Amino acid sequence: MLNTVFRLTQPRKFEIAFNEIDIFKPEVIVRPLYLSICNADQRYYQGTRDAKVLAKKLPMALIHEGIGEVVYAPDNSFKPGDKVVMIPNTPVEEDEIIAENYLRSSKFRASGFDGFMQEYVQLPADRLVLLPDDIDPEVASFTEIVSVSVHAISRFDKIAHKRRNVIGVWGDGNLSYMTSLFLKKFFPETKIYVFGIVPKKLADFTFADKTFLTTEIPDDLQLDHAFECVGGNGSQVAINQIIDYINPEGTISILGVSEYPVPINTRMMLEKGLRMFGSSRSGRADFVKTVEMYEKYPDIVEYLSHMVGIVKPVRNIKDMMEAFDLDTKKAFGKTIMKWEK
Repeated sequence: MLNTVFRLTQPRKFEIAFNEIDIFKPEVIVRPLYLSICNADQRYYQGTRDAKVLAKKLPMALIHEGIGEVVYAPDNSFKPGDKVVMIPNTPVEEDEIIAENYLRSSKFRASGFDGFMQEYVQLPADRLVLLPDDIDPEVASFTEIVSVSVHAISRFDKIAHKRRNVIGVWGDGNLSYMTSLFLKKFFPETKIYVFGIVPKKLADFTFADKTFLTTEIPDDLQLDHAFECVGGNGSQVAINQIIDYINPEGTISILGVSEYPVPINTRMMLEKGLRMFGSSRSGRADFVKTVEMYEKYPDIVEYLSHMVGIVKPVRNIKDMMEAFDLDTKKAFGKTIMKWEK
């Protein structure tokens, strides 16, 4: 079975390639339906990654956030027509200590091998999670990044002490929005405070108990734990503000990605006996938990629908380029490609 793959061959240039899908292989064939553009995809598309990294990774099909429709399943794991979320992390081994998303041997789609910008995608059955029939497909398309928040919260629940009166979340973008929302669902008795720099964005966090501009934090404010969802150049300020306001023996979850080393106030971190841990990507268990939360709390999907920014029907390479260009102009939310291939 011949398959069409749309690969980025150099910054801002997609080209068509073909590969063969082996229908006798014990894997599921999925037709992508909705694909969500991530900042990592943009860094490849815009060519802002290091030149050595680009030379090593390209040519490669982008996108690691997406849902599709089952076309063929060799066993009873799925049936044709089932709507599924596709898991980009692809482990090749198991470890009793290290999770699949942290194994150095694991492969990740759109980061070393082809992502979901294909006519069809062939995956092992355990790389798919069945979606509810009535799920909003535009929201479901970015389940991968939502599952990253769920993964970080699950790890936090195992690591942090049980005094959780107040949890602070730094950031007013997509990652902070999702993390704050799920923190409120996982810990309904806990007060969730969100800290950001744009009043208009903070106004969207209607589920949070309080929001604060980072320039107007009360001197006497105290937190038991905190999540950093800023990344980039803002990481240093965010982490050091957290260290200032967090109570002794609190836990700090780092989620923001920075391209450069970040200096932090280690003296105060030591004085307070703080714990700090990082989280990246997610595994099957996190996807399953995320979909379960969609079903258990339908208002989650309603809140997440506010993150749907641009929905661009895509039929050809020109449409793909337009979708990526539109994505650079958005202020908040996700750009979704309605993949009509």
